[in-house]
Amino acid sequence: MNKALIPFVDLASEWNPLKEEIQAVIWRVFEHGQFVMGPEVAELERRLAQDVGVSFAITCSSGTIALLMALMGLEIRPGDEVVLPAYTFAAPLETALLLGAKPILADIDPATFCIDVDSVARSITRRTKAIIAVSLYGQPAAFDRLNRLANSEGIPLIEDAAQSYGATLNGRRSGSLSTIGCASFFPTKPLGGAGDGGAVFTDDPLLAERIKEIRDHGQTSKYRHTRLGINGRLGSIACAALLPRLNGLVKALALRQAVAARYDELLAVAADTGLIQLPVIPKTCTSVYAQYAVQVDDRERVAEALRKAGVQTAIHYPIPLHRQPAFCRFASFGDLVHSEAAARRVLCLPIYPALTIQQQARVTNALIDAISKGPP
Repeated sequence: MNKALIPFVDLASEWNPLKEEIQAVIWRVFEHGQFVMGPEVAELERRLAQDVGVSFAITCSSGTIALLMALMGLEIRPGDEVVLPAYTFAAPLETALLLGAKPILADIDPATFCIDVDSVARSITRRTKAIIAVSLYGQPAAFDRLNRLANSEGIPLIEDAAQSYGATLNGRRSGSLSTIGCASFFPTKPLGGAGDGGAVFTDDPLLAERIKEIRDHGQTSKYRHTRLGINGRLGSIACAALLPRLNGLVKALALRQAVAARYDELLAVAADTGLIQLPVIPKTCTSVYAQYAVQVDDRERVAEALRKAGVQTAIHYPIPLHRQPAFCRFASFGDLVHSEAAARRVLCLPIYPALTIQQQARVTNALIDAISKGPP
């Protein structure tokens, strides 16, 4: 008899224990009827700011909109250059292009997959007006070095913390590590919501006020538009649903980290023999493991072997940004050897709080079997 499928994600297992609490907070929105900018929005923003350790949290409709508002808040204009990693999701590049800016693609650190500081330094010109560093797969980029570089050049630094809410660098929370932090509450993120959602974090009161205005059509008050804006608001129901998730986040992240630690242990021998490369987390960081990303040769064959064994995996990201048909003609880039290698070799294993020891044993046994056999 075939064994049950081990899914790549299991969102139902995360939401089911919160059913009654979620229903109660959402019903309160229907009772007061303030579906847009209701009291749940202000409450979530207060809680997020406190949790991240910043003065201001501004919720918005997605992580992509958070990045767009951050760039608009920094007044990025056509022709400005924005340095960002070549190996990540498309959102940072998309938002730069939407404002007419020119993306300059930097390479990644081959150990952490986050943007490489030396590559960023080589990418800076007199036209560089912003740097976006993605805290990929759940751990912060090297913001200690990035901040020194950005400050020396007088360039604002944005953290794309879409995958790293709850992670830390030198004891500071992801989202508070630069001029602006941008989070995503997409359902599969470590702090996942019931649909799209995002937030912008900053300690700068003028920048916060500007971004709040941008979020609401550039209004300082109703029907008084003082700058170009968008409709970037996050609805009251979405904010209400996130509050119980935030209440349980510490426990959920601890469980994710425990799953990652078990993977490290179960795959240690294979890693020692060079058959697989495991995630590298610097001692100054903690990761929330949005993904457990390993590197293997002959990835497609390995992924297919796992599929046949009843294990779902995912590939984040098979095509780096400079190879994407929609973007390659707009972006500038140099040597991106590590981004190219990651795009060929990274395979993401199932990771979520409810993943059992028995399920992880099945995953790792199937993986070790596949990489040990080699191609037919």
